[in-house]
Amino acid sequence: MTIQTLSRRYRAIFISDVHLGTRGCRSDFLADFLRRTECRHLYLVGDIVDGWRLKRSWYWDETHDEVLRLILAKARGGTEVTYIPGNHDELFRAWMPMEFAGVKLRESAEHVTADGRRLLITHGDEFDSVVRYARFLAILGDWAYTVALAVNRWFNAVRRRLGYPYWSLSQWLKRQVKEAVKAIDRFERALAQEARRRGFDGVVCGHIHHAEMREVDGVLYLNDGDWVESCTALVEHQDGRLELIDWAELNRLSHWRDAAPRRAVAAAA
Repeated sequence: MTIQTLSRRYRAIFISDVHLGTRGCRSDFLADFLRRTECRHLYLVGDIVDGWRLKRSWYWDETHDEVLRLILAKARGGTEVTYIPGNHDELFRAWMPMEFAGVKLRESAEHVTADGRRLLITHGDEFDSVVRYARFLAILGDWAYTVALAVNRWFNAVRRRLGYPYWSLSQWLKRQVKEAVKAIDRFERALAQEARRRGFDGVVCGHIHHAEMREVDGVLYLNDGDWVESCTALVEHQDGRLELIDWAELNRLSHWRDAAPRRAVAAAA
């Protein structure tokens, strides 16, 4: 993924898989991102709140509150906010369509870019055969994923003590598993086929926590990633150009730029 100079005013921002209500949620990174960006359209592409986890045990801290406050502040300030629930926040699907506090709740949405491309926006869980047809396996996989994220937290706590920036161990492990790679490819093709069938130029989704922007069989496939492992968002610039923003990577780059003068002083001493 190419990281370009961050422009803080966008035409549209797409985020998903925040999983508020879990300890693995990087709500601190997301709150920072929301404070430092502005947009005309904000799409919340599912799994913003993790209802599965909150049913089992309650976890909520002040940065979770801050994320919700910032989203609602954008809606009050004139940003068009559209919330498309996913499988982890599926309880909201029973209320669709409706609008609350300036946030539109929808099953799916259409976004037309500044250069005229029509994008289908959907969370994507309906194209995941495990979630759709084997809920027990989905819940079991969610438990294993939670364990991996817990290890990831301890791993990064040690890195912070040693002066290193955040790095996702769990996402690195996922990339090493060949079957996971095959499943991602099947998911991407299924979404692209659905977008083509419905006459769209592209599709924006989340669900699999794997940020990607590429053409799949002539259709633009756009996955905005997540805010548990990679801290990524999809943005549209004013001219219609689409870009994946890796907020964790930008923070790593900032960390090393800020640390360079200190290292130089230490070396000189």
